[in-house]
Amino acid sequence: MDISVDLSWHAPINSSINSLSSTINGTGTYGFIFNSSTLPEELPYGTVNLSLLEIWVAHVYLGAYNWCNMPHVRRAEYPEVNSSYLLEYVEVIHRHHKRTPYAANTFPVEAYPWYCDNETLFYYGAPLPTDGANRSANTYWSVYTSSSNPLAPRGFNGTCQFPQITRGGLDDSWQHGNDLYSVYHDLLGFLPEEYDPNLVSFRVTNNVITSQVASMVTSGMFGGEAQQNLPLLIQPASIDSLEPAYTCSAAKNNFSAYGAGSSDPGWTSHLKAASDHYANLDAVSGIPPTDPGFHMSFDHYFDNLSARLCHAKPLPCNVSNPSLCVTQAMADEVFRLGQYEYSYLYRDAGARTLEYSAASFGIWVAELAQNLRDAMHAATDSASGSAGSNGTSGGRIRYRHNIAHDGSVSRLLSILQIETMVWPGMGSEVVFELYKVKLDQRYYIRVLWGGQVLKSSNPTLGVMDMLPVEILVAYFDGLVGQRAEKIPGLCSSSSS
Repeated sequence: MDISVDLSWHAPINSSINSLSSTINGTGTYGFIFNSSTLPEELPYGTVNLSLLEIWVAHVYLGAYNWCNMPHVRRAEYPEVNSSYLLEYVEVIHRHHKRTPYAANTFPVEAYPWYCDNETLFYYGAPLPTDGANRSANTYWSVYTSSSNPLAPRGFNGTCQFPQITRGGLDDSWQHGNDLYSVYHDLLGFLPEEYDPNLVSFRVTNNVITSQVASMVTSGMFGGEAQQNLPLLIQPASIDSLEPAYTCSAAKNNFSAYGAGSSDPGWTSHLKAASDHYANLDAVSGIPPTDPGFHMSFDHYFDNLSARLCHAKPLPCNVSNPSLCVTQAMADEVFRLGQYEYSYLYRDAGARTLEYSAASFGIWVAELAQNLRDAMHAATDSASGSAGSNGTSGGRIRYRHNIAHDGSVSRLLSILQIETMVWPGMGSEVVFELYKVKLDQRYYIRVLWGGQVLKSSNPTLGVMDMLPVEILVAYFDGLVGQRAEKIPGLCSSSSS
């Protein structure tokens, strides 16, 4: 059946987030939270306090935006569907939870240390089967400095890796898994009581912080059972579609022409407008004005300052002049600029954003489309009593869980052409739910962003609540091809 879908780019709605004037001249952070994994009592989870925000924020996020711990599917706010729909398949993708900043995003000398003595990061190998004679010890890393080493580490002293998921991030990860289980097992009876590798799979990227999160998410979902040996799917680093890490020259060239580091006026306008702000930040941090990493975008300052606040650490002061500090107003402007940048990079820069995201994240999208096809075939086989392609009746994977990065989630939101783009904070989540109508046996898809129905600017997708699944699959196929067959061409340098 031929399905007509609109593959063109459609503009996001206008808001303070993508307004340069509001970004530069505004105050605060639109009511967004940057200083705790827990929301203030006056801002309940999953609602918008319009006394604090402009009316347009209701279009941004039905849940309260909390950079430190973003809203996700949770039983108290979960929008249930009526009984005529039968849930057949679920795929979750979310960013890792809160962490220390990347080393490249720290200042040359930090005024105070950062300790991670309240957690351990285990690194070890073990022979299979694990109950054999030669068993592995549970070894973990313990960061230290030597009095015989005259060199000082860049950035923070202390006992952390930069980055690593912090104790708070581990706790948030466990709760995230537990919240998902409370919906998909306790409320809907969809997930099995115990972990079953024939029904459930977890996937991570080659960045170890996603595995740190996975260990807690799986425990939060399946408890003691998950504390046993549990596989995390991972693709080879050179072709990983989830991070994503596969080579895509055309996408890279496209981004380089309009994004961070480019001379495109659409990009450089906010950097020029924020030049005084940069100077004030550099005076505190000791970062040279010529440092390209800190000055091609506000990414580095954003990561540095938000990581501190999410972990209740003070904003930084100059190491030589402790009275010269980053104020909350200065940090707020960095956060507004970061939101502006992500909206521009993934939505506001026009059709280039869709082209970039489809090429650089298209393989994962094609994998999702194939998973939806497979789930429908498995359900049909189960209903007819025939065996699925894996030799079992209805035994195909019915729940996939992907733990990824902000770049992964941003590209996905770009492909879905979300109405209002924000920088996906820690734990940001998109869920695809495949339903079958009991009466006519047709399939429908619901997409949840932050636990609520996602709204797309593309009229083909619109409000993604019980959209006929063939429309979404046709949209994905039109952009990247079945089994990503268009990606080699889209990524070749000649196509840029």
